[in-house]
Amino acid sequence: MLAAEVALPPPRLESEFALERAIYERRSIREFTSDMLTLEQIGQLLWAAQGITDTVRGFRAAPSAGATYPLVLYIVIPDGIFRYMPEEHKLVRIREGDHRLALARAALNQPWVSSAAISIVITARFERTTRRYGERGIRYVYMEAGHAAQNILLQAVALGLGSVPIGAFYDDEVQKVITCKEAPIYIVSVGHPR
Repeated sequence: MLAAEVALPPPRLESEFALERAIYERRSIREFTSDMLTLEQIGQLLWAAQGITDTVRGFRAAPSAGATYPLVLYIVIPDGIFRYMPEEHKLVRIREGDHRLALARAALNQPWVSSAAISIVITARFERTTRRYGERGIRYVYMEAGHAAQNILLQAVALGLGSVPIGAFYDDEVQKVITCKEAPIYIVSVGHPR
């Protein structure tokens, strides 16, 4: 069982795996083994989505309109539900227990959500961006979620993992499972491909 707060290993900034190869090999994988991910793999996936890439200005791995950073990432793993804190590159537990099946039910009973080692739930606080950009900020938030999700998908390939992006879910049910106030936008389930 993971602690209530978990410092993640520093992200790897170099790899022998070419970006072009990751783009070429990326496919939606829906069948996973029961093997869990390491903290290094979890940390790398989260860093690819929202990790800090410039400590002076606070820039992150995915672009954000006006650097407003509306996204909040949660992970659902057998040890519980955790919130990713990009500034400290750590996890903070929100709920104990394995809620993967509940998340799968909220995602229209898609079985790969419950069989994946981890599901990354991308949520947003729209007001962080709409306060600055008005209604157009809504578009920017969805674009940013897409950037973050694509980074996760490509990073998964580079780590030898499989992933599947999920947009079909009941927002209010996902919020209940995660116990969050932010709006769920995207789920990316990741695991070891079967």
